[in-house]
Amino acid sequence: MRKNYIFTNKKHSYRAIMATILGMISSISLIIVVFMTYRDAGEASVGYGFTGLFATVFSMIGLGLGIVTFRNKNYYRLFPVMGTMLNLAVLGGISFILYIGARL
Repeated sequence: MRKNYIFTNKKHSYRAIMATILGMISSISLIIVVFMTYRDAGEASVGYGFTGLFATVFSMIGLGLGIVTFRNKNYYRLFPVMGTMLNLAVLGGISFILYIGARL
């Protein structure tokens, strides 16, 4: 019976893990804000706007961290890809909300 061993010096990047965490925080806060606005019949308070602004800032920082780590070949690809995609999805959601708000 032959055992397969993979010897590598690759590791997970702390920047990419932070990008994923920032993307999760941004997406969860955006979902909560949209739900609370829906529950209040479309009336969004100022606090919801600040939460959306902070989600945008977190998502941009996370996107930058994910892209910087994604370009480095010495790290595994799981967290850089996951962080980049998650932050892009959040930025797309915020852009969609702003587009719909401008159309109304």
